[in-house]
Amino acid sequence: MLIDKNIKLVPFIRRPNRFQGYVSIDGKEEMVHVPNTGRCREILIPGTTVVLREENNPSRKTRYDLIAGYKGDKLINIDSQAPNKVVEEALRNGKIEALKKYTNIQREKTFGNSRFDFKLSDDEMREYYLEVKGVTLEENGKTMFPDAPTERGRKHLLELVEVVMSGRRAGVLFLIQLDGADYFTPHEAMDKPFSDAVRYAYENGVDVFAFDCKVGVDYITLDKRVEVRL
Repeated sequence: MLIDKNIKLVPFIRRPNRFQGYVSIDGKEEMVHVPNTGRCREILIPGTTVVLREENNPSRKTRYDLIAGYKGDKLINIDSQAPNKVVEEALRNGKIEALKKYTNIQREKTFGNSRFDFKLSDDEMREYYLEVKGVTLEENGKTMFPDAPTERGRKHLLELVEVVMSGRRAGVLFLIQLDGADYFTPHEAMDKPFSDAVRYAYENGVDVFAFDCKVGVDYITLDKRVEVRL
């Protein structure tokens, strides 16, 4: 996925709440939008270099979205809108081997009372429901989700089990928004109920995928499958 808007690299100052951050632009402090409800504490550190995407929308309170940050020399994308776009691009290009046969791709579709990120189907109209979770937390090659408790995420996993019980197929894909990940694992210490739900879903037929990405200041694209340790 290419980012075709103006990009700016600036120093990060602080994040007073989930959706607001402050950066230094040409020596002046300016508020920007942070499109991620996670904590991102290991990324959004005062003084670190972050990536801004300009949004030319006169109705906005901020000129820029803060979409990525450097952790040492590693660039981590934190835009919560990016994972679904990246996965859709990969699905349409046949880059996810296990799902290549599902050539009909639909976004934001419901099953029962649940809404999932993707509804896929093959030539014989066999259905597959896919939920995508963006991963930004990394420690020496170990990547984890979530970085903040998520009851909504746990609910999604239990709903995927219901899909499988109906005779359809389902999966969850953890998109690691950085490159060089060694493996992925649920973040037990942060959210044990979610971690238990991942294992429960896997044991009941839900596919659990993890992929890392190639990330640059103006692009992010799905790269390679990463080992999942449950």
